[in-house]
Amino acid sequence: MADDTPTPAFHIRPMARLRNYFLTGLVIAAPLFLTVYIVRTFISWIDGWVTPYIPAIYKPDTYIHYSVPGFGVVVALVFITLLGFLAANIVGRRLVVLGESLLSRMPIVRNIYSGLKQIFETAVSPTTRPFQKVGMIEFPSKGLWSIVFLTGDTRGEVAAKIPGGDGDIINVFVPTTPTPISGFLIFVKRSDVIILDMSVEDAAKLVISAGLVSPEPPAVQAPAGTISLDEAAKLNPPGAA
Repeated sequence: MADDTPTPAFHIRPMARLRNYFLTGLVIAAPLFLTVYIVRTFISWIDGWVTPYIPAIYKPDTYIHYSVPGFGVVVALVFITLLGFLAANIVGRRLVVLGESLLSRMPIVRNIYSGLKQIFETAVSPTTRPFQKVGMIEFPSKGLWSIVFLTGDTRGEVAAKIPGGDGDIINVFVPTTPTPISGFLIFVKRSDVIILDMSVEDAAKLVISAGLVSPEPPAVQAPAGTISLDEAAKLNPPGAA
């Protein structure tokens, strides 16, 4: 004879309640601790590069006998700002040109420097945006779609030698999950790209989270003169003649 006695509720509910508490705490704590860890690692990395070049007389830990995190970051920010101020003057500009002319004579260094300079000029320029729009293309094969960032029109020899391009080729960057700073540069026809309405930030969240964080679709405005179902029910309540 089968035992139909139901399982006591107190054996299940406390465990389920504890699991919910744990998951709720994890959702709150994990992003907080990861953010602190990333910021702390970044500050320690810059401090490790900058602090050894600072004379001991200017270091706070010489007087208070313990290291001050972030001091190297402050020094780096001040140094970069002063460097930009000097480069904006005539004398500083001549020094920059002289230094670049010396680098241009070094076979390997000149290629690395010129490439990095172009990248940073494009990335930090206030008049240009590295990623202009978000789109989708069929990649890596037909029927498979990937999020892409549009970076601009394809120019030069690449655009001229793509068969059937007719000059309407654009550069797209295909980010990888979960590190969108790495990916693939692809040259595609403009007609093969589906432009999305989502922002670059929302697309980055979608890629980093592997699809777990999906942005809400844009609100669709109703045509002028139309009303919602709730408004129609208020105007014509059930049973009205």
